Amino acid sequence: MFTIQTLNKISPVGMDIFDKQKFLCGNEVANPDGIIVRSASLHEMAFPPSLKAIARAGAGTNNIPLDKCSDAGIVVFNTPGANANAVKELTLFGILLSARRVYPAMTWVQSLAGQGEEVPKLVEKEKGRFVGPEVLGKKLGVIGLGAIGVMVANAARQLGMEVYGYDPYLSVDAAWNISRSIHHAATAKEVYENCDFITIHVPLTGDTRHMINSESIAMMKHGVRILNFARGELVSNEDILTALEERQVRCYVTDFPCDALLGKPGVLAIPHLGASTPESEDNCACMAAQELVDYLENGNIRNSVNFPDVSMPRSTRTRVAVLHRNVPAMISGITNALSQAGINIQNMTNKSRRDMAYTVADVDGTVTDAVADRIAAIENVVRVNLYR
Repeated sequence: MFTIQTLNKISPVGMDIFDKQKFLCGNEVANPDGIIVRSASLHEMAFPPSLKAIARAGAGTNNIPLDKCSDAGIVVFNTPGANANAVKELTLFGILLSARRVYPAMTWVQSLAGQGEEVPKLVEKEKGRFVGPEVLGKKLGVIGLGAIGVMVANAARQLGMEVYGYDPYLSVDAAWNISRSIHHAATAKEVYENCDFITIHVPLTGDTRHMINSESIAMMKHGVRILNFARGELVSNEDILTALEERQVRCYVTDFPCDALLGKPGVLAIPHLGASTPESEDNCACMAAQELVDYLENGNIRNSVNFPDVSMPRSTRTRVAVLHRNVPAMISGITNALSQAGINIQNMTNKSRRDMAYTVADVDGTVTDAVADRIAAIENVVRVNLYR
C-alpha cells in the first residue's frame, strides 16, 4: 500500500482519486511515498527516504525546495492549467475594473450613507469623477501565452479588444489553441509600444524578475494599464509607483499585495484570489492526485518541474525507472547492469530536462533488489524505482 501525506486541506474530489485499497492518505501519515500540498512551505522539512514524489495542487512551486528534491530523486509535480479559467476570469475582471474605475466609485458612494434624499442628487453631481473608457477597440498585450495567457487573449477578442500576444517559448499546444486573430508580437517591445492594457502571465525566473521596470515602462504608451496575476516579483514596485505618480501608468492591478503598494493611488490590490474558486481547487487537487497515482504505480511523469516528462504504456510486468544526472554514458551503464543480470529489455525511453534525466525500461523477468542496487551504485544515478 502507498502512503500519501496531505500538508494542507485538499479538495475531497481530488482525494477521491486515490483508491482506498491501494493508498493510505492523511496529514499524520508517517514515511510517505508521496506528498500533496498547496501553500505549506517544505523548505525546512526533513524528507524521509521513502518519499518519491511531491504534487503541488497549483502552478507555482516556490514553497518547494526543487534542488533538494532533485538531489534526492524526488519528482515534483505541479498542475498547470488546472486553475487557468479562474485566473482568466479574474484577469478579465481586472481589465474592466482598471478601465471603468468601479472600485473607487463604489468606495465613494458608501460615504454618502445617512444623507437621505440627497444621495441621488449627489450621485448625479459627482459621477463624472469616475468616468472611464470602454475596452471595445482598445489594444491588449498578453505577455506569456501558456494555458492562462491563451485563454485571456481569446476571451479579450470576444470583448472586442485588439490583442497582441508575445511568448518566445510558445508551445505547440498553445499555438493550436490561440485565435488566429491575435497579433503575434515578435518582441515584448512591440507589445509595450502598441497596447493600452498589458497583462503578464509568465513564470518567475531570473530573467523575468522585475521585467516590468522603469526601462520597460518607458517604452509603453502614456496612460497604460498594467495587470499582474502571475507573480508579484515580475513587477518592480518602486518603478511602478513612480510611473503611477508621473501618470505614465494609469492603473496597476495586482493579485499580490504588499505593504509598499497599499493605499497608493492607482493601485488596485486584490488578495491573491486568482485561483480561489471551488472549481479551481477541485481541478488542481484532481490533477495532482492523478499525477501521483500514475507515478507511484507506473513511473510515468507528467507535469514535473524538476525532471523530464516521460509517459510510456506498460509493455511488461516489470519496469525499471532510473532518475539520474544528464551526463554521458548513463544509458549504457543502466543497460549493461541489466544485461549482466540476464535481463532483457523489451521497451525503453530516455528524456532529459536541463541537468536531470529519466530512463524507463520495461523488462522480461524479475529484477531483484540486488540488481536495482547495482544500478543505483552507478555514478550520477540519483534513484532507482522498481515497478513489479
